[in-house]
Amino acid sequence: MRVPFLFVAGGIALLTGCQTLDNQQTSEGIPAKPVAVEKVAPKPIEPEIVEVVEVTDIWQRIRLNMQMEVPDEKLVRQYRDWYIKHPQHLERVSERATPFMYLIVDEIEKRNLPIELALLPIVESAFDPFAYSHGAASGLWQFTSPMARHFGLQMNWWYDGRRDVPAATIAALDMLEYLHGKTGQNWLYAIAAYNTGEGRVINAAKRNKKKGLSTDFFSLNLPRETERYVPQLLALADVIKNADKYGIKLTPISNEPQIEVINIGSQIDLALAADIANMTTSELHKLNPGFNRWATAPDGPHKLVLPVDKADAFKLALNDTSTTDRLNWERYKIESGDSLGLIAKRYRTTISALKAVNDINGNTIVAGKYLLIPVAAKNLDEYLLSADQRLARQQNKARGASKITYKVRSGDSLWKIAKQHKVKTAQLASWNSMAPKDPLQIGQKLVIWSGTVSNKSGLSEVMRTVNYKVRNGDSLARIANKFNVSVSDLVRWNSLEKSKYIQPGQMLKLYVDMTKVRT
Repeated sequence: MRVPFLFVAGGIALLTGCQTLDNQQTSEGIPAKPVAVEKVAPKPIEPEIVEVVEVTDIWQRIRLNMQMEVPDEKLVRQYRDWYIKHPQHLERVSERATPFMYLIVDEIEKRNLPIELALLPIVESAFDPFAYSHGAASGLWQFTSPMARHFGLQMNWWYDGRRDVPAATIAALDMLEYLHGKTGQNWLYAIAAYNTGEGRVINAAKRNKKKGLSTDFFSLNLPRETERYVPQLLALADVIKNADKYGIKLTPISNEPQIEVINIGSQIDLALAADIANMTTSELHKLNPGFNRWATAPDGPHKLVLPVDKADAFKLALNDTSTTDRLNWERYKIESGDSLGLIAKRYRTTISALKAVNDINGNTIVAGKYLLIPVAAKNLDEYLLSADQRLARQQNKARGASKITYKVRSGDSLWKIAKQHKVKTAQLASWNSMAPKDPLQIGQKLVIWSGTVSNKSGLSEVMRTVNYKVRNGDSLARIANKFNVSVSDLVRWNSLEKSKYIQPGQMLKLYVDMTKVRT
């Protein structure tokens, strides 16, 4: 007979319609006459009412799915304390993450990966898709160029897939899955390998095993940065999971798609696309940080990220816009001495783009003939998030008392130029949105600041102009010590060469390093 089961609040009630018999035995073990047991109607079971809570906040969704154990390790405690003492950092991060976090969490859950991986962009870039590190890594997930190409991201003059959030997210999770497999299905190893490479992690574990030592992550001898990288993520996971306990307020992010990736099929001017979407060019570019210039890449990818509430209207309007109307064109008459390279440089485009538009197979062009050249619909200064405009803002940010522009010559290197001008290579690279190991191009223009504050920590620096009113008892040495500058700089900034005496009430100008510590 089939016995029906009723599942109620995790319990199982066995219900039968049969009378039961108690087959008792005598003291000799001989079965006695079966005794009928009175059938008793079971008491009705009140089903337990389980309240289903709708998850409306993506942070709540992350908390509910966290599984990684957070060990009581010194570095974990240190990073946890830092996050708790700097709640404004996570508030800013939460705002930056708003457009992209649902997409990231959704992709992680589709792959059945640890939800804690959604927090890696906070550790890597503080959720800034334009972030560029000292190690020449770029984007939300901080890919280096070799790793980006290995995992399928395109990079060229027009486009950098490392900053394309949907594309880079796919590549980053592909890489993490690969590393998880290579490191013996150990997620702490895989996360460490994402920072330093699987070879170092695997070799460190082998060394410990050979010596009879523990091979857990915290016992491995790894680069200093990596030894702090994993604890930082674990500490962050603990803070996010227990945000209320630690007094952390995260900006809520709606647990529903915020953006849609649209296949546009051809190159388009970002200003025109923004007009069609009823957005500003900067608003559109913030969602599409992978594009370096005023338009999407001629050869693709032909995709745009838009807010979900604007996507349908954009697609309808785009269907009514022919591919030729998606760019502005200039008809250029080829002159004697012209080359595709010179014309491309003059119009800030590429040789391959000119060839594609004008159906040119080789490199030969004929004087007197015409070329169609795509040009920006608006003044280039209005494309505020293009690579050129971002570089200009970085180079013009005040870093010291004076600035010079240096034109790169044959044989130059960042180290050589920095030594020549008595600044640090890291400073010179930072002022020009570069990494210390980035190659230079002949003719490239670099800015060099003088009168800068020495940054012994090696951390990023931000200079601020401070007007200081001299007080009773002050001396140049005391003021210099207070603001961590040199007396000679104080003298030079305030033209005190003839007299180093200062008076109470006198105003001095200082250029002070307000260093922000990177996490």
